[in-house]
Amino acid sequence: MENLDLGQALEKFVTDLTGRSKSSNTILAYRGDLEQVLVIFKKDGINHPVAVDSVQIEKIKAEFTHLGYTPKSISRKLNSIRAFFRFLKKEGVIENDPSGEIVYPKLTAATPRILTKLEYRALRDACRNDPRLAAIVEIFLQTGVRISELANLRLSDVKDDSLFIRAQESNPARTIPLNRVGREALERYLKKRPKSKTDYVFVTANGRQFLIRNIRQAIKRHLEIAGIKNASVNDLRHTFIAHHLEAGTPLATLSKIAGHKRISTTEKYLAFVKPKEKPTKLEEL
Repeated sequence: MENLDLGQALEKFVTDLTGRSKSSNTILAYRGDLEQVLVIFKKDGINHPVAVDSVQIEKIKAEFTHLGYTPKSISRKLNSIRAFFRFLKKEGVIENDPSGEIVYPKLTAATPRILTKLEYRALRDACRNDPRLAAIVEIFLQTGVRISELANLRLSDVKDDSLFIRAQESNPARTIPLNRVGREALERYLKKRPKSKTDYVFVTANGRQFLIRNIRQAIKRHLEIAGIKNASVNDLRHTFIAHHLEAGTPLATLSKIAGHKRISTTEKYLAFVKPKEKPTKLEEL
């Protein structure tokens, strides 16, 4: 077995993730979770992977609960712990995987926050003087893409009436329709887009990629300006899906556009909307 301390083991794990072409956001999330875990281990005098057992991992779970993390956040951190120790066992750093008996907290399905027409129109109004953010809001509302997919859009991915969404991790590539409202908002932004060496669609004033965390912060700020409470950027995707289900868009069509792996994921929204009996084509929000 390799005689690595926890810090060295973490770097070895991150190197492996990088070598397997995991996205920078995924690697950042794993690192952030595990750095928190290592701090807690070290407080208990645990500095090497071989010293970790299931009791310590249960203590980690209790500590995160005490710190006020939600069951969903704790589950994500436990997933990071499990991936870390499975990797160390595979690499021969440890003989026994202490994460094998992890008991996850019970999760209750959260009700999706679906913006009303008044709310998403108020958000549009709040963004009207910012062509970049206005285009971002319209792309979310008119296509339902994930925030990571929007941040990674390239200029060559934009067609007259469609967007090419690149494969990300376990999500395969797909082409989705782009309606008139989304296309016109994007065209207005592209006319004023700063010159840039990068081909990302959305860039900063300095021509660098507009990062996910900055997109999230900008949307959050403008939701507040619009007076929309208890909403986040992810709720624009929820709004797209719910609106089109209510309009009668076929489940299979909508599931494909949203990039859901299972149609059952799309079906869950039916509990919150009442679809029209007669299916329609994709409408504009």
